[in-house]
Amino acid sequence: MTSTPQLTVRRHSQPTSADVRARLLEDPGFGRVFTDHMVTIRWTEGQGWHDAEVRAREPFQLDPAAAVLHYAQEIFEGLKAYKTTAGEVVLFRPFENAKRFQRSAERMSMPALPEEVFVAAVEALVKTDRDWIPDGEGASLYLRPFMFATEAFLGVRPAKDYVFCVIASPVGSYFKGGAKPVKVWVSEHYTRAAPGGTGAAKCGGNYASSLLPQAQAYENGCDQVIFLDAAEHRWVEELGGMNVFFVFEDRLVTPPLTGSILAGVTRDSVIALAKEAGLAVEERLYAFDDFRADAASGRLREAFACGTAAVLAAIGEIRFPGGSFAINGGEEGARTTALRAQLTGIQRGADNDRHEWVRRVI
Repeated sequence: MTSTPQLTVRRHSQPTSADVRARLLEDPGFGRVFTDHMVTIRWTEGQGWHDAEVRAREPFQLDPAAAVLHYAQEIFEGLKAYKTTAGEVVLFRPFENAKRFQRSAERMSMPALPEEVFVAAVEALVKTDRDWIPDGEGASLYLRPFMFATEAFLGVRPAKDYVFCVIASPVGSYFKGGAKPVKVWVSEHYTRAAPGGTGAAKCGGNYASSLLPQAQAYENGCDQVIFLDAAEHRWVEELGGMNVFFVFEDRLVTPPLTGSILAGVTRDSVIALAKEAGLAVEERLYAFDDFRADAASGRLREAFACGTAAVLAAIGEIRFPGGSFAINGGEEGARTTALRAQLTGIQRGADNDRHEWVRRVI
């Protein structure tokens, strides 16, 4: 059953004071500070979507047998609200997040939330907590829509009850110290996803499985982990939470979406902007051995990771068991800088939005 519930707004009876909020927004970090409200919508088999409301952010009460705790029926999204140079508040391609949320739900045997309901829920929270949107370069309001199974039942089947929720977090730069080339660790023994698995779905299990190799990356002085394919352990796929691009003289190369890689909204945007700039874009397999050789020869000019949280992050060094190599002398390249500037310019209203990617909220 598909239904379109009407959102009810119930404001927090004791919202954060302006003084406290101002102090929190001075240095919010990433994902540590949260706004006063959240959106929740319930889904029940036979009834569809119902009880949609903006309400005070508070803990959930879950039965110990809730299906999400045992069978990991959970998906999420990530997008941002930005302040433009004109003082407006906008979202960047929110319907693409809504579509991907539906695809993730289908893969995880969960109900599909209508795109318009997804976007309306996000916009309602942004409007309610607009005072939490930080100022400053690189600052934004990070929005986390997610859905999880709540039915108390221990049989292995899709649940019959779910909660969709949106929370918000004012954020600064994703990486400490701002935009600078990152060091990446190549995982030797672990893979992110396999053919036929959940790699193309944005579900928590994909990220849980990346935590151990990510910890190994930290132990080896790196900021992020990069995974190779599960079948041959030969082809570069993606980072722990970001897609990856390789920059040559007249083209970009990025791994293809064959089912084990998440279809990033930022990835798709970069492809469109690169093609407009006259670059060829090849979505093809790229072997780690070629990665090393091309970096050593200088044929590979730059490499960068991209995603909603980090936008574009230049990759300066690759480390792996037994060695390391630098890309572009460990410095950020001109193409990475230009693409990030163009993308953030569109998001902030400083560049021409030819694709109509930006959606005004306030």
